[in-house]
Amino acid sequence: MNDKKKVIVPIGPYHPLLEEPEFFALYCDGEKVVDVEWQAGYNHRAIEKLSEGKHWDQVTFLVERICGICSTSHPFAYCNSVEDLLDITVPEKARYIRCIIGEMERIHSHLLWVGLAGHFLGYNTVFMWAWKYRESILEMFEMITGNRNHYAMFKIGGVRRNIEDEDIPALRKVLKDIRAKLEMLTHAVLDDPVLGARLKGVGVLTKGHIKDFGAVGPVARASGVDIDIRRDDPYAAYPAVEWKVIKTENGDVFDKAVVRLLECMESVRIIEQSLDAIEGSKGDIENQVREMPVGEGIGRHEAPRGECFHYVRSDGSNSPVRHKIRAPSYTNIPTFKASCVGQMIADVAIILAGVDPCYCCTERVAVYDADKKNKKLFGFSRLVEMSREKTERMRKQV
Repeated sequence: MNDKKKVIVPIGPYHPLLEEPEFFALYCDGEKVVDVEWQAGYNHRAIEKLSEGKHWDQVTFLVERICGICSTSHPFAYCNSVEDLLDITVPEKARYIRCIIGEMERIHSHLLWVGLAGHFLGYNTVFMWAWKYRESILEMFEMITGNRNHYAMFKIGGVRRNIEDEDIPALRKVLKDIRAKLEMLTHAVLDDPVLGARLKGVGVLTKGHIKDFGAVGPVARASGVDIDIRRDDPYAAYPAVEWKVIKTENGDVFDKAVVRLLECMESVRIIEQSLDAIEGSKGDIENQVREMPVGEGIGRHEAPRGECFHYVRSDGSNSPVRHKIRAPSYTNIPTFKASCVGQMIADVAIILAGVDPCYCCTERVAVYDADKKNKKLFGFSRLVEMSREKTERMRKQV
């Protein structure tokens, strides 16, 4: 974009809207956005490489720290991938407990997003409501796992902790309360004419856009794309409980909010049925694993943001020889190219927030030498040197 008549509006890499460093360059003609560029790579933590130096069990705790908000999504997908490699079945009770943890996380993640979306729009009442209701879910986590985040519940072959029968009545009471609050919050958002005017028709993604970018999760379902890994590639106890996939047709930011709020209601249903299934059960919560065979496995989980994918390869040793991770934000964030173009600058912040991006999930570094047709490897000193060179170039430009 070399047209000198276009104005560049930078967002990031450090910006009040961004909880993590990322850079977006908006090319604008007046108040209208005509092009968008996205730069990642500010926060690479080498998770995949670190995985290769840790025991199979230790990797569960490592991948839990890829994302703080959906910290059980990666252990869910990782354990599914290793269990696919092992070709083992997780005990029934553990499958239900996994669903409970996964769906509690979905509720807290979606409520966090709804609250922040309200804050970005100047509706701090929505922010305070959503985060207050989310607090009871975090207290449920603390009751079950001892932690409000990074729950350390998952392990290869099952779960690390049981949900005791004496805790179930308290959990049911929280779910009953949160259901009423979710219904109130959902109606408040759906019926608010100002929110409708502010969000309807803004940041629209069509079914064609979803296919082109490979978008997943609520971003895809808000555009009428009927996909959900929990149903399409069943795992855990999802096939044993009743629930429905929520989708809408308009693909705008308003529909993304609707999908997330209604998904919270379905999550409550799943958790309640799972609690019914485990109450009074004396079944095992893990399948002991002694040795790792040679082979490979894949695991998927429908995280709050969409499909989380893990691939592992084993040579029979105590650590993976390859571990590949694809988080949902990696495919959802590039949709900005379609959703922001043609929109006004004032709408860009909520459009960017509309996909619920997790930037630390997207950080991948791979350098390919097209001439030599191989990968380049850089040491730490060279990376620092390259960073300083780029900083100097940017300083000269401004």
